[in-house]
Amino acid sequence: YKRYPKEFEKFTPVCKTNQLENCTKEEISNAYDNAILYTDYFLSKAINFLKKYSNTHEAGLLYVSDHGESLGENGIYLHGMPYAIAPKAQTHVASLIWLDNGQMAHEYDINKIKQNKDKEYSHDNLFDTLLGLFEVKTEVYKKELDILNEARKED
Repeated sequence: YKRYPKEFEKFTPVCKTNQLENCTKEEISNAYDNAILYTDYFLSKAINFLKKYSNTHEAGLLYVSDHGESLGENGIYLHGMPYAIAPKAQTHVASLIWLDNGQMAHEYDINKIKQNKDKEYSHDNLFDTLLGLFEVKTEVYKKELDILNEARKED
């Protein structure tokens, strides 16, 4: 509900309230799909912005959704259930990594990244992946939690 501008309402009819019990499954699903469409648009704009600077700066984008979303499966809606009992729809989240074609791309084996595209990762991987991306040297870094570790080329 209210997750995207009106011009991104491509899938209709949509749920127009936060009282999901008053909406049909189709309306809930369409509202979710419109939110994903808007997220895709936003990420595309962010990547295009970064591309403009990739000739002079290392540019990359790491996107990780903060939570998944239940759309009525087994009568469960939205998110926020305790992790131990939450359905996979809430605990598995969308993520993507975009690296520019400049210096960043030369530091990583893109084919190795693509080989891992279907692996399941969690928010537990975010901290160590960012440390690796920014080349932070610290004792707390755990390379086994770094999503990009296997793809990072040796100096």
